[in-house]
Amino acid sequence: MVGLQWGDEGKGRVVDLMAPGFDAVVRFQGGSNAGHTVVVGGQKRVFHLVPSGVLQGRLGIIGNGVVVDPEVLLEELRSLESAGIEPKVLLSDKAHVTTELHRLQDEAEEMRRGNRALGTTRRGIGPTYADKAARVGIRVGDLLRGEVLRGKLRDLYSSKEWIGHIIGRLPPFESLYSDLLRYGEELRRYVGRTEYVLNRMLSSGSRVLFEGAQGSLLDVDHGTYPYTTSSNTVAAAAAIGSGVPPTAITEVVGVAKAYTTRVGGGPFPTEDRGEAGEALRSLGNEYGATTGRPRRCGWFDAVAARYSAMVNGASSLVITKLDVLGQLNRVKLGVAYRIDGSTTDEFPSTVEELEEAEPVYEEFDGWRDAGAEVWRRARVEGESALPRSLRDYLRRIEEVVGASVRGLSYGPSREEYLEVGRRAGAPVAAGRQVSRPGGGLSERLLRGQAARAARQGRGEVPGGARGEARRGGARGPADRG
Repeated sequence: MVGLQWGDEGKGRVVDLMAPGFDAVVRFQGGSNAGHTVVVGGQKRVFHLVPSGVLQGRLGIIGNGVVVDPEVLLEELRSLESAGIEPKVLLSDKAHVTTELHRLQDEAEEMRRGNRALGTTRRGIGPTYADKAARVGIRVGDLLRGEVLRGKLRDLYSSKEWIGHIIGRLPPFESLYSDLLRYGEELRRYVGRTEYVLNRMLSSGSRVLFEGAQGSLLDVDHGTYPYTTSSNTVAAAAAIGSGVPPTAITEVVGVAKAYTTRVGGGPFPTEDRGEAGEALRSLGNEYGATTGRPRRCGWFDAVAARYSAMVNGASSLVITKLDVLGQLNRVKLGVAYRIDGSTTDEFPSTVEELEEAEPVYEEFDGWRDAGAEVWRRARVEGESALPRSLRDYLRRIEEVVGASVRGLSYGPSREEYLEVGRRAGAPVAAGRQVSRPGGGLSERLLRGQAARAARQGRGEVPGGARGEARRGGARGPADRG
């Protein structure tokens, strides 16, 4: 399960919904910079390191590809226990440890960049991955061996003394050492050889769900570098970050918000800096689960989503927050870019090109009439009960992205989810195969409309006229009543 945008797509919620069909849920990359929100019975929980599936009683595995802040992890585990939830968690002894030194280094490097700051969460993720690549990092297993830890921490500490000259503080060595030693003892019961556990589970026929932490457009190789995270977030990283063979992965599901958001710096072609963007932020409560920072908001970027689906091998989609987008009178969908006078449906490889990209929009009527009663009827009768404008919008996403829609989320609770092709009372599917009889929305609802291709060639689009290229989105009155 991977996000197809710049994060905050609702991955945690979808993982929580699908977890009952699996035996274990695995985090394979990222660190405490992730913020996966799950709402159960009106209670909101935000997971930074613990896999979201633990709320469904599933084994949560934190793989070797994750960088672990032990203080944050212990806090999460205590919070679950205080709520009467006994989390089943297994932590890789090979996962690297984020220390206070790394958090301070993150802060110092952002300060040093000045107006070129990347907008990191300042949680020490990048510096931890950098030390891992430089082979000077500390791993979870080292926390369980006092003398080994002391030697490795001494080397690490001496390499970070420059930080104190920039931010004016550095924790005393002995204090840092004793804290890490204590964290190790508290985590000891969770630590194990996760790669062996996972491969034995797979060999015995168990089902495993891998939970991506950050969106694909933040991937350090395939995202909008350097405005990315410090790890590989795409589906291929699941094998490396957990120790299973790539052939064990049989399906990739992409999660995307019905519009697009981004936190921090970097290009964002379909960003709306006007009233519509403000409306999306307000209606969608678009503030970071980890940092609390307001998210930049804009229209669905199908060019970016198509690229993400390609590099992930995602052939099915879950679209979230349709209830938020549906409150606007008119909805835009970015289907191409104009760069230097040419139109393209390919995602640029450099941020310089992406900053010059002007989105080509198609416009649709909103679906303000899709209230709670309409969604309840759709859960019984199927997708045909949904407003035509919404079905047109989803169909166009399928066409441009090249993947079928399998699930629709229209609210924060577990009940506010519609699986395409499923009737009320049936379990949420967790099958290995993406394709279902009848296919996605396009095939199920619009089969036989072969003339559509010809109409598109004449410039006709569903739900309205093809919009002109416009840099940065609408800047006029808000697209809402």
